[in-house]
Amino acid sequence: MAAHLQTLPALASAEETLIGGQAVMEGVMMRAPHSYFVAVRKPDGQLATEEMAVPRISERYPWFKYPILRGVGTLGQAMYLGIRALRFSANAALAEEGDGKSQQEVSPWLMTLNLAFSLAFFIFLYKFVPLYLATLLAKWFPVFEGRILFNLADGIIRMVIFLVFLYSISLWKDIRRVFEYHGAEHKVVYNYESGLPLTVENARQFTTLHPRCGTSFLLVVMVIAIGVYALIPFDGFLLKFVWRIALLPVIAGISYELIRFAARHRQSILAFLTTPGLWLQRITTQPPADDQLAVAICALQGAMALENAQGGELVIS
Repeated sequence: MAAHLQTLPALASAEETLIGGQAVMEGVMMRAPHSYFVAVRKPDGQLATEEMAVPRISERYPWFKYPILRGVGTLGQAMYLGIRALRFSANAALAEEGDGKSQQEVSPWLMTLNLAFSLAFFIFLYKFVPLYLATLLAKWFPVFEGRILFNLADGIIRMVIFLVFLYSISLWKDIRRVFEYHGAEHKVVYNYESGLPLTVENARQFTTLHPRCGTSFLLVVMVIAIGVYALIPFDGFLLKFVWRIALLPVIAGISYELIRFAARHRQSILAFLTTPGLWLQRITTQPPADDQLAVAICALQGAMALENAQGGELVIS
């Protein structure tokens, strides 16, 4: 569970869009503007589903309509729904592993424990370790004591750690299955955006690489962090570490705005920021099987049907 939680930021849609999704254990969660639908393939081959009406965060809290804040709100809601979908998928698997008489599930306290561990692991791996190694580098080579070179070294170390971790975890069988469902989610979203009927045959022809993916967003976050951290007017290790944690929402908000702009202006210079993320999706997305595409299609059709039931006007093809 902790390993799956670590992959969530790389799997979630990086922007508030008409249609988006996220891979979970043996399934896919799809979002429409006001709808959430999860489809999971159980070990017996049957599909378990969950749906829920979800208003946009900016509609519930108007201050999340403003730049920077809208990114924080959108990403926060995406993570909440991603965690909910992940727990549902885990429960679907556990129910099948039981004796058929008592239904097992991931308890709230176990989920909370996994979340706490994942957050602590994230802070340690991507905040503490790069800062510690950059500090050692500055001691060995005084040229890195300058604020710009120090934070550049810190950022490069962070990216290398991220790439090594992502590649290593992709070798795990369970995580590779999630990445296959991630590829299925992207193909089906492309299928919908093309206007073609939602079928396995049509979805199969599209690429697994999508510019709005969370993988691209994470790389943009790491690049933006280099510039933001260079503005921190402190030299002590502890203060640098604390501010790196405190500025996470600001960096996420700025990165969201850049991704949002790049998605709307594909020919702009900022659009090139998403290009390395597309390359990296060759790790976080894998070619899906037809049955995985069918699960993603079920999730998308379910989300659109729920959206239409609430007065939306999405075409279910």
